[in-house]
Amino acid sequence: MHKIGFGYDIHRLETGHRLVLGGVDIPFSAGLTGHSDGDALAHAVIDALLGALGEGDIGSRFPDTDPHWKGARSAGLLGDVVGLLRDRGAEIVNVDSVIVAEEPKMGPHIPAMKAVLCPVLGIPATSLGIKAKTNEGLGPVGEKRAIACYALVLLRLPD
Repeated sequence: MHKIGFGYDIHRLETGHRLVLGGVDIPFSAGLTGHSDGDALAHAVIDALLGALGEGDIGSRFPDTDPHWKGARSAGLLGDVVGLLRDRGAEIVNVDSVIVAEEPKMGPHIPAMKAVLCPVLGIPATSLGIKAKTNEGLGPVGEKRAIACYALVLLRLPD
């Protein structure tokens, strides 16, 4: 049996924060705010995986009211969710994702993101799509106040 999951996340860009996407520190004058490291790409993938399992969202599994998750590496949270999948006998077939940001340019960082995320997900680079888009100046992303990410996953589950 196969199941799909869809995830979305958006975080504000603010000075004084690190910019972490796909587990990669990206040099930039601002970073994403969040209870964890604010990695919106990892968060979107987590939501997609949890959704495919019918398990709610990242906030239900890693609540921002729990100080244990304060400043947590989102790639580590992703690893926890992948462990849940494996415990249920699920296998990730592929992940497709989009980062929406006006700046910085994401394209040069995608190979490093894949190098971090693929081992965590347990999939080859050919099974992880990461695309970078702008919002053409529209909305908070277009106004350079936020970065948004979308993810879609396909899981293979035991019958």
